[in-house]
Amino acid sequence: MNATPALRGGVLALGAAALFGLSTPLVQHFGRGLGAFGTACLLYAGAAAVALALRQPPAREARLRRADLPRLLAMAATGAVIGPVALAWGLQRTSGTSASLMLTLEALFTAVLAWRWYGETMDRRVAGAMALLAAGGAVLVVAQGQAGQVQLLGLLAVLLATAAWGVDNTLSRGVAERDPGQVVWAKASLGAVATLGLALVAREPLPAAGAALALVAVGATGYGLSLRLYLLAQRAFGAARTGSVFAFAPFIGALGAFAFGDRSGGAALLAGGALMVLGVLLHLAETHEHEHAHAPLEHEHAHRHDDGHHLHVHDPMPAGPHSHPHRHEALRHAHPHVPDAHHRHSHGHDEAVP
Repeated sequence: MNATPALRGGVLALGAAALFGLSTPLVQHFGRGLGAFGTACLLYAGAAAVALALRQPPAREARLRRADLPRLLAMAATGAVIGPVALAWGLQRTSGTSASLMLTLEALFTAVLAWRWYGETMDRRVAGAMALLAAGGAVLVVAQGQAGQVQLLGLLAVLLATAAWGVDNTLSRGVAERDPGQVVWAKASLGAVATLGLALVAREPLPAAGAALALVAVGATGYGLSLRLYLLAQRAFGAARTGSVFAFAPFIGALGAFAFGDRSGGAALLAGGALMVLGVLLHLAETHEHEHAHAPLEHEHAHRHDDGHHLHVHDPMPAGPHSHPHRHEALRHAHPHVPDAHHRHSHGHDEAVP
C-alpha cells in the first residue's frame, strides 16, 4: 500500500483494532467455565500458528537477532501471560461491554510510556486526550463499584490487562522493524508455553474440544493477525498514535458484546464511553511538523524507494518492499511527520529506551 505513513499506519491499526475488539466478547463467550491460564494458552497457540504461516523470506523482512531475546521475553511476560490471563479472569466476573470499554485505557498506558521511554510528543492536545480517556475509565470503575464487589474486581483485572498490554505495546516498538511474523511467533510461542505450564500447575479443567478450537481460532485472528497488523502500524507512525487508533477496538468489542446479548449498559457506561471516544478523536486530530535533523543512520528493515527517505541505489532497482542493511546520510528538513523509524528525534525529553 503506497500511501502516506499516517494513512498507512491508521488503516493497519484500525484493522488490528477490529480483529482484537471482536475477540473480547468471543473470549468471554467461549471461555465460560475455563481457567484463565488455559484460555490464554489456547489464544496464543492460535496466534503462534498464524504467525508461523505469515513469516516472510529474509529478502523482504529483517530477521530477529539474539540481542532481541530480552525484549521478547519481557513482551511475552506482559503481553502473552499477564495481559490475557488478567483479561480472561476479569471477563468471567464483569460485563463484556464494560470490560471492552475499559480496554480503551491501553491507549493511555501506551501513550504515556511512549512519551517517557521514547520521547514521543505529548503536547496539550495529546495530554487532553489522555485526560479524557482516564476520566472515562474512572466513570466505568465507579459504575461497576456500584454494581457490586465482584463486578469491580473483574473490571480491575481488565485494567491490569490494559496496563500489561501498554507495556507490551511500548516494548514492541523496539522490534517493529523486524519481520512481524517472527516477532508474533516468538512472543506467542513463549506465552503459550508459559501459560500451559501455569495451567498444569493450577490443575485447571480441560476444555471441551469445541471451545478449545474456537479459542484457538479467536487467538489466530484476534491476537496473531491483529498483532501483526499492530506491529506494521507502529512501524509506519509510532507507538502512541498506533495505540490511539487501536483504542477503537473496545468500542467494536462493546458492539460485539451487545450482539451476544449483553444489556448491562447504563447511563454511567454511556458517559464513560463518550469520554473515551472524545479522547481517541482528540489524539487522532494531532498534527506534528517542525524542522528536524536526521543524523547518519545504519539499520535494516523492510523499505521502499518512493518514501523520500531511502535514497540509496540498486542495480537493478527493486520494484517493491525489500530488506537489507542500508545507510542514511545526515539531512535537515521540515515536513509533517510521525514517530516512525526515521523520525525518532527528541522533543525535549531526555530519557529514552533504545
